Amino acid sequence: MPKLDHLTLIAPTLAEGTGHVRDCLGLDIPFGTRHAYMGTHNHRLQLGHGTYLEIVARDPDGIDPGRPRWFGLDNQTAVRADWHAGRRLRGWVASTEPMAPLLSRHPRVFGEEVSLPPDSPEFGFSIPKDGTLPLDGAAPSLIDHRGAPTSMDEIPDMGARLVSLTLEHPDPSAIEALLGALGIDRAPRVVQGPALRFTARIETPQGLRTLR
Repeated sequence: MPKLDHLTLIAPTLAEGTGHVRDCLGLDIPFGTRHAYMGTHNHRLQLGHGTYLEIVARDPDGIDPGRPRWFGLDNQTAVRADWHAGRRLRGWVASTEPMAPLLSRHPRVFGEEVSLPPDSPEFGFSIPKDGTLPLDGAAPSLIDHRGAPTSMDEIPDMGARLVSLTLEHPDPSAIEALLGALGIDRAPRVVQGPALRFTARIETPQGLRTLR
């Protein structure tokens, strides 16, 4: 069964991303890793139940990957517009092994499986051909850990725990139907809203906080 792997806060810069999380959760998240094969970098934070939060941004010192970057990070104008609109928690990732059955049933949603890093593949990640988020983020990106899931020991545990994840969407019935067909464990609750927007309620050492 596919399951929630992590949430993605997509930022114009890592400094802006970590600053936003500090304002919302009261936590200073350490640097995570540099994706040399994708020209991006991140900070990560455990959220309990084997899930985590990723703050991801385009790496100004990174290479051109020779293909569209994940999470729509090639389109910095759109990333900045979402950021100013308060749509900062922009997507989510679900893990599944293997990925091929879901891709074959929904090729227009998820795109293709890309083996990463290209020179020594460790996992597969679904990326639409133009690099955009699946259904603008309403559907998850897919990851196949290929038998080696992300080690939580590598991700800081600062006492944050995901309590709930809600997705506002103009057509909640269609999104609920898709997520139901995918059968994703711990998928977001979908409600009616004027535009796509995620809200995560997270318990922290400072109390219950909200991240959007």
